[in-house]
Amino acid sequence: MNDIASAARELVDGLMARPWGQVTASVYETGRLVTLVPWLTGHAERVDYLLRTQRPDGAWGPPDGYDLVPTLSAVEALMSECRRTSGAFDTPTGPRADLSAAVLRGLEILPVRLGAGHPLPDMPAVELIVPFLVSLINEHLTGLGAPLPLPQGMDHSRLEAVRGWIASGAKLPEKLLHALEIAGPAARGAHAVRPTPIGTVGASPAATAAWLAAIQDGPVHADLTAEASGAGETTLGAAAARLHLEAVARRHGGPVPVGLPITVFERGWVLSWLARAGIELDVPPEMIADLRAAIGPAGTPAGAGLPADADTTSVALYALAMLGAPHEPGSLLAFDLGTHFCTWQGEDGHSPTVNAHVLDALGKYVERRPAAGDRYRPVMARLGGWLASRQRADGAWDDRWHASPYYATASCALALDDYGSPENAGSVRRAVAWVLDTQRPDGSWGRWEGTPEESAYALQTLLLTRAGDDPRLARAAAEGYRFLRGADLDSQPALWHDKDLYSPRAVVRAAVLASLHLAECDQRVSILIRS
Repeated sequence: MNDIASAARELVDGLMARPWGQVTASVYETGRLVTLVPWLTGHAERVDYLLRTQRPDGAWGPPDGYDLVPTLSAVEALMSECRRTSGAFDTPTGPRADLSAAVLRGLEILPVRLGAGHPLPDMPAVELIVPFLVSLINEHLTGLGAPLPLPQGMDHSRLEAVRGWIASGAKLPEKLLHALEIAGPAARGAHAVRPTPIGTVGASPAATAAWLAAIQDGPVHADLTAEASGAGETTLGAAAARLHLEAVARRHGGPVPVGLPITVFERGWVLSWLARAGIELDVPPEMIADLRAAIGPAGTPAGAGLPADADTTSVALYALAMLGAPHEPGSLLAFDLGTHFCTWQGEDGHSPTVNAHVLDALGKYVERRPAAGDRYRPVMARLGGWLASRQRADGAWDDRWHASPYYATASCALALDDYGSPENAGSVRRAVAWVLDTQRPDGSWGRWEGTPEESAYALQTLLLTRAGDDPRLARAAAEGYRFLRGADLDSQPALWHDKDLYSPRAVVRAAVLASLHLAECDQRVSILIRS
């Protein structure tokens, strides 16, 4: 128990030491920097990262359609690198034959992936990114081979419409800035786009690099004296963007993550996982103050450069209430669509986990401030019914922000168990039964393979809900605990949805620590652990 408490303290301290967040590198995002800013610090390391992470079949990334976007990005990036270093990519000879060989392997698998006919995962901007990257690759292929097709049901019309909008100089919604790189040369027309004070555009290295590349013909060398010398706003923005990209690249050794910073997101999830499990925390008061200050009338974004969203807002509110600093959750009502809550205004889809987190936030606030019940309990009842209606027949949930049903199931089952109505108890029981039915022989859980992260969510579903009368539960939890104790978190695959899959390392670590603590504190499980 002491080692878990110590690890939790170290984890919370790390949130202050690395305030932008701890995120894994992204093949998609790294590929865009290889093409857009080859002069940036860490270029050789980014190229090596792409070569190192290619699968034997020529693709990049996990299965089930998640490999299409990273493979397109990596292939196009390596084609661009071949053009710069040897002038060609179609002959695997010369000093960088490894580049050409990787490109040719990727070009062999891409027609298979593009023509598979299966629905693509619901990833941000995928309907823009895929046509954008296919068109770039086809430009490289001109005169050399057949062009790549687009996936069934996808065309260039939406991409062209967005590019026209960007080129017009109109003010752009913040969520579009996260994928500004799809604008290509049209980014030059995005006159209203400026980096945030820390230098990011859209909390995305690729978007920042695209903006930087679009406003200059050659490398922009950051001039730290620019402000003092009266330089223009664009020059100052370019200097800030360059410094930001340099910092991100250095922090991650060359390759870059898909989204940064994620300050509020990371702190909200880490603190809420740990607090919900009952781990005693000594949270720096300035961190709590920062979380409160981040929540404005429109909510809070995950980090600088992103729009406010209901998910980050609700988890931050829940964490504050759990830590004894409840904050009025009225800002969440701006996301209420009448039936359920959207992640942000204009969302193309829906998310059960977002609504589960809203239910958590409202429920915990009403616990702390009972007088608010008249305002929020009707909303909570509506959310409970909506969440139950989204449950799969087998008892699990799926979600658009995570590849694993174990994350979605834990989020929904815990919210319904804590703050749902008695009518929702059956949904929780079915969720617990599904978790028990899907445990792997080694004690783990996982969509593609057993992973520490997914096993942690499964354990929370078993140990934090009151539907725990199944005789299999204690033994399943003990086996899951043993798996987690021996697991290597460094090998945890990326499962969170963005333009590419990513892993928020501190958040995953918090989920694992929370589950270990729960197992050790549960008398039924601890007896089996010690036996």
